[in-house]
Amino acid sequence: MSSGHTDFYSCEDLLSEEEKQIRDEVRNWVDRRYLPHAADYFEQASFPVELIPEIADVGLLGIKLNEYGGQAKNNVSFGLVCQELERGDSALRSFVSVMNSLVIHPIYSFGSREQKERWLPELISGRKIGCFGLSEPQAGSDPGSMRSMAVKNQGHYVLNGRKMWITNGSIADVAVVWAKTETGQIRGFLVEKGMPGFSARPVERKFSMRASVTSVLNFDNVSIPEENLLPGTAGLKSALSCLNEGRFGIAWGSIGAAVACYEAALNYAKSRTQFRAPIASFQLVQQKLALMLTEITKAQLMCIRLGRLKDEGRANPAQISMAKMNNAYEALKIARSAREILGANGITLGHPPIRHMLNLETLNTYEGTRDIHILSIGRHITGMSAFSCEPEDKGAQGGTSRGAGQ
Repeated sequence: MSSGHTDFYSCEDLLSEEEKQIRDEVRNWVDRRYLPHAADYFEQASFPVELIPEIADVGLLGIKLNEYGGQAKNNVSFGLVCQELERGDSALRSFVSVMNSLVIHPIYSFGSREQKERWLPELISGRKIGCFGLSEPQAGSDPGSMRSMAVKNQGHYVLNGRKMWITNGSIADVAVVWAKTETGQIRGFLVEKGMPGFSARPVERKFSMRASVTSVLNFDNVSIPEENLLPGTAGLKSALSCLNEGRFGIAWGSIGAAVACYEAALNYAKSRTQFRAPIASFQLVQQKLALMLTEITKAQLMCIRLGRLKDEGRANPAQISMAKMNNAYEALKIARSAREILGANGITLGHPPIRHMLNLETLNTYEGTRDIHILSIGRHITGMSAFSCEPEDKGAQGGTSRGAGQ
């Protein structure tokens, strides 16, 4: 599944040659173009926008589409791409994940022919950037309570509201924004950069996802042409279907971060000598390494099976929730263990665990916190909801309205 000592169950044998090829291509690109500068991007809180044309040239935007310049790859291939990108940094995977799952996917799934023809070739080529506006300052885990309103008025909609924690927001040319109409139904709209009343500003002073562009979007009487409504959207379930795509990518990406931390800790433990012996020979260090590799292996097997189910059209939202919940949580624990093995050196950006550890705090939170996913899975298992009140579109694709923020 990855380089080094992390394919403990020979998961490589479960992959096709095409899947291995795209994984290796992305791995090599990350090693060559991103990792040498990953610590600088993180420290400087800067996303390398100059790499976007290369990301597009490698074929990572529109990767699952067989139209508009897409690559027609399967879900397992997309997952492997997310794994390798996040091995570089969560910001890199997040950019690609948002573009594919939260921008290209809703335009392709819910857009008109004109919207698809206008935006998809531009997004897939990297000439245009998109973002996804669902979370709000007061509506994170419960987006059904959003306050953003789009009121129809003589051939256009007037949008007012605010979106928070929006990846790519400040560099986006188009935002897929979700808002309630005057009937109370949630619909999706394409809000374009430069529309009067639409502004975006970066979220500052972050200690996680520092290399990612995270923004606040403001809408002050933004006039949106009726043709910018995504006609196929019908309630919160449309937005949640996008989150399912995003959570799938996070489940795979978490493996990449975990692998980076495990390999850094293993290599360090073998070379670091204390009490006249490598610390890798100490029982407690071996315990940490053994448990880290066990969780990585479990995550690999879960994701491959989930990807196959998704390719067969049989994956359900609760299964995606389980993979996202488990893998992000366990990857965070692995990053913390790796940081401990590195000792004082582990707090510096000269080693990847502290960077991944801070990023994984976000992965463990966005697109559904661990607690929310546990309750979603519990509802699926029992048929009974433990939420204090049911969200709009109960049982809709996506399992729960709780949790967005990417």
